[in-house]
Amino acid sequence: MFHKLQQKWKVNGVNLLLILITFAIGGSLCGILGRKILGWINVDKGAAWIILYIIIMTLIWPTCVLFVSIFTGQLGFFKKYISKILKRFSGSAAPRQVTAPADSAFRLAIFASGAGSNAAQIIQHFKNNPEVRIEMVVCNKPGAGVLEVASEAGIDKILIERDRFFKGDGYVPLLKQHRITHIILAGFLWKVPSTILQQWPNAILNIHPALLPKYGGKGMYGAHVHEAVIANGEKESGITIHCVDEIYDNGDIILQVRCNVEETDTPNSLATKIHRLEHEHYPAAIEQFLKAKKALNKNVVSQS
Repeated sequence: MFHKLQQKWKVNGVNLLLILITFAIGGSLCGILGRKILGWINVDKGAAWIILYIIIMTLIWPTCVLFVSIFTGQLGFFKKYISKILKRFSGSAAPRQVTAPADSAFRLAIFASGAGSNAAQIIQHFKNNPEVRIEMVVCNKPGAGVLEVASEAGIDKILIERDRFFKGDGYVPLLKQHRITHIILAGFLWKVPSTILQQWPNAILNIHPALLPKYGGKGMYGAHVHEAVIANGEKESGITIHCVDEIYDNGDIILQVRCNVEETDTPNSLATKIHRLEHEHYPAAIEQFLKAKKALNKNVVSQS
């Protein structure tokens, strides 16, 4: 049961324990306050008392758990939790993609570790495309912004664990259960294990914030890349979209887009330029890659 709750709420074991403690203490506080309020109202116990008690408990419960969550360090979780409950009651929750995918549709899994800005762009790009379905978002970091991106888009989200990913089945059975055809890395900071690479050869794409083969390899991600580019006095940088293989940043290059590096640039300002290029080109490059693969598959079928 606890493992299912971890998966559902996308939290680790410690946070799950703190969340359950918050529920328990918040519920007890809610019950105490509810009875006190009814005492002030001076209602005789009976049907009316029970109805009023339920109404009061429902109204004050969010305030009680939010108050307790401040002390357990789970305020962020409960803000989102209560917000989702309110959206369900108001009917304003974001609907899941309703476009029915064709049997031959590409089904993508987006792997991400951070805020999810690239994931959001990809989801939006394919939102109404019946031939490409974003099936799930896979994340290795509890509380990462990309999980909220997935929730708002109505897309399934999976929080993965290190041991199973690297030493176990690599979540291959789960990915196959969802009929995943391609994996898209969008700021995913773990190296993809051979367990997955063997099952999806030439079907895993990544975007790197530099012009490979320069500034690639282990440890070269995010700010580390931009700091190195500026420290070495490079006149240009950019993005590289490539296939993923067993070696860091080594697969076949699909697209490179360049930008100038000015003398006044800082790692932050260069990162802004790079993010702009990523958002503009990554979704379109994925689409072109999939179209090319579909055309190739058609040729193979027609020739057989």
